[in-house]
Amino acid sequence: MHRNARLTCWARQEIVRRHRDGWPLAEIARQLNVSRPTVSKWWNRFCADPQGDWFEDRSSKPRSCPRQTPPAVEAQIVGIRQADKVGPARIGFRLGMPASTVWKVLARHQLNRLSWLDRPTGERVRRYEKDHPGELVHVDSKQVARIPDGGGWWIHGPEYHNRAQSRRKARGYVHVHAAVDDHSRLAYVETLPDLKGATCAGFWLRAQAFFADHGIEVQAVMTDNWKGYLSAAFSEALGDVEHVRIRPYRPQTNGKVERFNRTLTEEWLYARPYTSEAERNHALQEWIHIYNHHRGHTAIGGPPISRVNNLPGSYT
Repeated sequence: MHRNARLTCWARQEIVRRHRDGWPLAEIARQLNVSRPTVSKWWNRFCADPQGDWFEDRSSKPRSCPRQTPPAVEAQIVGIRQADKVGPARIGFRLGMPASTVWKVLARHQLNRLSWLDRPTGERVRRYEKDHPGELVHVDSKQVARIPDGGGWWIHGPEYHNRAQSRRKARGYVHVHAAVDDHSRLAYVETLPDLKGATCAGFWLRAQAFFADHGIEVQAVMTDNWKGYLSAAFSEALGDVEHVRIRPYRPQTNGKVERFNRTLTEEWLYARPYTSEAERNHALQEWIHIYNHHRGHTAIGGPPISRVNNLPGSYT
């Protein structure tokens, strides 16, 4: 129903009942505190289709729009968007059209967000969500540089960075392993020294135990085609759990954990300078608890734990 409608569906049907009982339309309008033309409109709609949903609001979409962008021009706009992945301003400049018009065309074709497009093909990404926790868990890893004792140049400034470069002392890397449940977005994260098969297998066993502690029985795991996930050790750790591998060069298929890695980077990894690797790892455990139990997830309307135990979370 239109938010500014003076009459509810019940009141519209009440007009018909009262007029059938012999009340004049003008008197019904006075009783319901609306104009006589409004009462006449709903009586006439009833007379035109007494067995239909005459009391429902009709679409405000016009029957025709002669000034709408021609289909041939819309096809050009869509083609440029999918081929070059450029925005409305650049498309409008190329075609001699206002950027606002281009944006409306893109929105009409559901192409107004570049994040909705598959970069290699230009096709719209098909999004999905599993029906219950454990139906599918996304697993991935991210390589990050170690933090030297004292914090390095992030703490001491560029001069420290220059001195460290002159010494050529390698600090190495650590790997952030993450497992994210497709339905609830509940996540388990560890920082580990490498991506070997045994390391990936050990991570999965601990992640599976974490989900089991929350009453989630994992049915399938999705990974990319990194050799650690294709190893015999990882396959043995999975056991009866189905292993779903994404197509090569299609990381968006594993998009929920990829998006989680971005959130992890913004809200933990680079959220503040750390003085040591131990301090950063401690902050990770604090952040993942907030993410799972207190941080509102925009895609599900609450923290991940709310989709596991059906209880609302709170940011405290």
